[in-house]
Amino acid sequence: MSWSKLKRSTELEDLPNIGKSIAADLRRLGLRSPAQLARRAPLNLYRALSSVMGSRQDPCVLYTLLAAQHFLKRGESLPWWHFTAAGRKLLAAR
Repeated sequence: MSWSKLKRSTELEDLPNIGKSIAADLRRLGLRSPAQLARRAPLNLYRALSSVMGSRQDPCVLYTLLAAQHFLKRGESLPWWHFTAAGRKLLAAR
């Protein structure tokens, strides 16, 4: 699927790095579309997921959210592990 089609996508699962499980978790937060995901801060979503799920989420979830947001803003699909350093920095700053 091309980036222009993905930008118009209505399914979270169409985004790189977002599978069925993370998409389902995001829906528990009320997010239904990539456009809604693009407007939310990844760290805030990560914290909200921890609260909704009742336990701290694996940091890889944050890295995945950073990767998805990077794609939505820049159109560049990178694996979630490319965002490990940025995610660790965000977690350390809190």
